[in-house]
Amino acid sequence: MSENKQVFKIRDLDLFYDDFQAIKKINMDINYHEVTAFIGPSGCGKSTFIRILNRMNDLIPSCKITGDITYENKNIYDKDFDVIELRSKVGMVFQKPNPFPMSVYDNIAYGPRCQGIKDSRILDQIVESSLKKAALWDEVRDRLKKSAMTLSGGQQQRLCIARTIAMEPEVILMDEPTSALDPIATQKIEDLINELKKDYTIVIVTHNMQQAARISDKTAFFLLGELVEMDDTTKIFSNPANSKTEEYITGRFG
Repeated sequence: MSENKQVFKIRDLDLFYDDFQAIKKINMDINYHEVTAFIGPSGCGKSTFIRILNRMNDLIPSCKITGDITYENKNIYDKDFDVIELRSKVGMVFQKPNPFPMSVYDNIAYGPRCQGIKDSRILDQIVESSLKKAALWDEVRDRLKKSAMTLSGGQQQRLCIARTIAMEPEVILMDEPTSALDPIATQKIEDLINELKKDYTIVIVTHNMQQAARISDKTAFFLLGELVEMDDTTKIFSNPANSKTEEYITGRFG
């Protein structure tokens, strides 16, 4: 895989809910093994856009999308494109931790079991490896049979990341994954993201600009459904090309 090859290419993308246009003419590339952060005020289209990347907006009847979006050079809206495979390759972690009401072990094993893996030794390996990658193994190795609901909020969010990793994705989408967490749990997730980008491409929506500055390689600034500017994170935060970006990151609006 070549350096900085694009995993997603988005061209002239529009999204409508009935007559309302929520996303307007987005053009963007997302590179392998980088963390791309989406920033912008509430209601600007960040979360709507991230859900396009694994076709979660398909679940909304009024939603219509035009333009091109390719994942590994295949158009994800082609009729013969396998949406289930897309969602296993492009995993999603949500704002609030959403563990299943079952044991820690069964949370991780759920996806692989759905894919037909029944061998308990293989499942044991997947559970241990996924929890290790999510920096959670040492905290839960003696509690695998206990309910995931007994974990703290930060542990639950790392469990959800481990559950995503168990599906062997290439991309992990994160929609404000730390907004419900305290600063210590947030730090653990940020450290984890820095580790995970060696093996995965990560796209994160965040309201926290300091977080975007700390963890991302590229930052995209959205405003009113439009992509105002996207560049290397250091440039966006030190020398943005667009005055609207500068106003937002210096706190003059938003």
